[in-house]
Amino acid sequence: MLPIIALVVVVVVGAAVLIIRARSAGSSSSIEERLNELAALGQTVTLEELELSQPFTERVVLPMMEGLSKVAQRFTPQNTLEQSRHNLELAGMSHKMKPSMFLGIRMGVGLSLGAIALVIAFTANIALYQRLLAPIVGLVLGYTFPGIWLGSKISSRQNEIIKALPDALDLLTICVEAGLGFDAAMAKVAEKWDNELSLAFTKAVQEMQLGKLRREALRDMANSMDVADMTTFVAAIIQADTLGVSMAKVMRIQSDTMRMKRRQRAEEKARQAPVKMMIPLVFFIFPTILIVLLGPAFIQIRDVGSS
Repeated sequence: MLPIIALVVVVVVGAAVLIIRARSAGSSSSIEERLNELAALGQTVTLEELELSQPFTERVVLPMMEGLSKVAQRFTPQNTLEQSRHNLELAGMSHKMKPSMFLGIRMGVGLSLGAIALVIAFTANIALYQRLLAPIVGLVLGYTFPGIWLGSKISSRQNEIIKALPDALDLLTICVEAGLGFDAAMAKVAEKWDNELSLAFTKAVQEMQLGKLRREALRDMANSMDVADMTTFVAAIIQADTLGVSMAKVMRIQSDTMRMKRRQRAEEKARQAPVKMMIPLVFFIFPTILIVLLGPAFIQIRDVGSS
């Protein structure tokens, strides 16, 4: 029974991930592009054949998710939608998926897993209360799994930003000290890397070029990351810009501070390593060593006692 439930959970979670990826990449394969490709090849196809050439997720699954997203948007409080929007922004997926779509996916996965659990519960030889409890547990787990996946994406993005921030600030400081303006220095840093931090810098530069105030663009960039180091850096830059302090000196101080914090984090993880190693040592390595060393001795003692 447990292996079947585990398999069902893996399948449903995998389907949710495929739906999210298909949703985020759906715009790259539009009908117009496929029509142009077929026209270049000289092939004539009907609209039905063209629609059937789409993947199953785009033909069936995504429309179902869009319908569920409309239902979710209608019955979900505004603060919940805003929280989902903020979480998608923290994960770097706000431009790929709407909050209502993400809630629709959570509802779809929850209903699917609840229905599968209901079928398994009524076909298995279990008690009545277990049959009634199984679909509820499946519904809750299915609704929770996409949130857990999104939380892991947020954590991964924040860790990537924290690792890249000191080097980015070093390059940013060098560019400003060389005579570039702050906006141009951010654009130069964004050109050098292809990671989440460079994407955030690119978005902030584009917003400033479109007329957004620098302090507002930087605050929005910091809010979209929710990283303490970036929030501190943005606050220092805004204060220096407001008070007319030398931007290069402030950035040099911030760069030194970020490098020191990175070294402190590395030392902290190094001190945590022995404690984390105790569990595998005590439960896996030491018993194996004892078996290898004392096993022959126990065999000899047993043979001597039996003789």
